[in-house]
Amino acid sequence: MVELKFAWGCGRALGEAGLGVVVSQEELILHVAGAKRNGRRVVFTNGCFDLLHPGHIRCLEQARSLGDLLVVAINSDASVRQLKGALRPLVPQEERAEMLASLACVDYVTIFDASTPREIISRLLPGVLVKGGDWGVDEIVGRQEVEQAGGRVVSIPLAPGYSTSALIARIRQLPR
Repeated sequence: MVELKFAWGCGRALGEAGLGVVVSQEELILHVAGAKRNGRRVVFTNGCFDLLHPGHIRCLEQARSLGDLLVVAINSDASVRQLKGALRPLVPQEERAEMLASLACVDYVTIFDASTPREIISRLLPGVLVKGGDWGVDEIVGRQEVEQAGGRVVSIPLAPGYSTSALIARIRQLPR
């Protein structure tokens, strides 16, 4: 597991309003526990986020509207290769994490190595677990754990016309 703690962008200090933070899973658990003790509703989502596009942004903004704090867990480079094949990811994990942390709607970003985020979800037990609408609620990893802890699971409809795979296919068809 790659343990990271950094924040870039806009010359702002770590943790200032509008700037998310990339943290290790252990640090994330501490931050989330404190937020939950203070009555904040924690929203969790995850994905590869290989080529960030407006569909991702819209989903993240909708996820953030469901609570007080948005945690985004991204698949590590090794995990993306396992899921998507040897030619992925196109963007390294540190850069994907930096871009996501720079979004106003994202509070924390962490990186996980497994093929699914079940372990980190089980440790965090967010109040709301969110995935894009391409996942049925019964297919969402961590659903049982979150619901058993009193949380809810939300499937957000995808923004039509946006897909990382379609974007990659379009780029590959460009003349050289």
